[in-house]
Amino acid sequence: MGAIARNPILASWDMGVHQNNIHYFYATLTSISTQNGIMAMNKLTKLEAVAQPRTVERIVTGVPTSDGAGVKLTRVLTQDLQHRLDPFLMLDNFRSDNPDDYLAGFPDHPHRGFETVTYMIAGRMRHRDSAGHEGLLQNGGVQWMTAGRGIVHSEMPEQEDGVMEGFQLWLNLSARRKMIPAWYRDFPRADIPEYITADGVVVRVIAGASNGVAGAMRREETEPLYLDIELPADSIFSTALPPEHNAFVYAYRGRLTIGGTMLGESRMAILSNTPQADGVVLIASGPAKALLVAGRPLGEPIVQHGPFVMNTKEEIYKALTDLREGGFAGN
Repeated sequence: MGAIARNPILASWDMGVHQNNIHYFYATLTSISTQNGIMAMNKLTKLEAVAQPRTVERIVTGVPTSDGAGVKLTRVLTQDLQHRLDPFLMLDNFRSDNPDDYLAGFPDHPHRGFETVTYMIAGRMRHRDSAGHEGLLQNGGVQWMTAGRGIVHSEMPEQEDGVMEGFQLWLNLSARRKMIPAWYRDFPRADIPEYITADGVVVRVIAGASNGVAGAMRREETEPLYLDIELPADSIFSTALPPEHNAFVYAYRGRLTIGGTMLGESRMAILSNTPQADGVVLIASGPAKALLVAGRPLGEPIVQHGPFVMNTKEEIYKALTDLREGGFAGN
């Protein structure tokens, strides 16, 4: 992996036209990056309109817990919210500068029936699985794994000190896709598209599309949107969202205002599904960082038993039997 060097992003904006309470944002953006000596240039011109922003339905406080071999983390999206935030099943936030909190990592463990998206903010984590995949997840990188019909994998820290921080999001698979072959891909930081707004808001598009910028991943069934948004003081950010998609915002630094509701640090806002709402607007009075996650619900039964997420109890029993009989190996 070569060194990445980014120039300051150059943007020219015509902004602030207000007609019929619709906010129009015009942007022309040029960004240049260098990887292994090769220059890449991306240009964007996009109009974004949010006529009726979503409001906050409720604010959720995460639950401190541990997972793997004792890694301390906060479970933000818990099992009781799976139907409300369908197709998303779980969001964990791990963050510590104490090696005792993370060194034991996540040794070999199975999964079936969904996808995991691991986003590393700081630190290094090594992935190995029963299908022969291996990769090193580093600062700003994303690991997207489809467990499908079954896989056994491990995620182990490759550092002995310093900060370890990141997120793991679980994304459900539909009944017809739960038993597809396992799949895995690493996206280094340089492969995650990003853009900047007139207010200096920096947006990394991990999945889906925002303000005309396509992300690193797409999923046709659930259409997930996954943004990491860094807002400077006194800034505003907006993006379109289909009204039928379930969505939430997690503020992991600072605080935000969404639809007149204050969202504090380490809190999640579940956004309302008002039929007329066509997007979301985030307002930051001070510096803030947040994840915006949205997706099209599957509307199917959800039966979870630990690392297995299926549609029926019988399918869970089958997963346990397959695991005991070695059915996950070499998937």
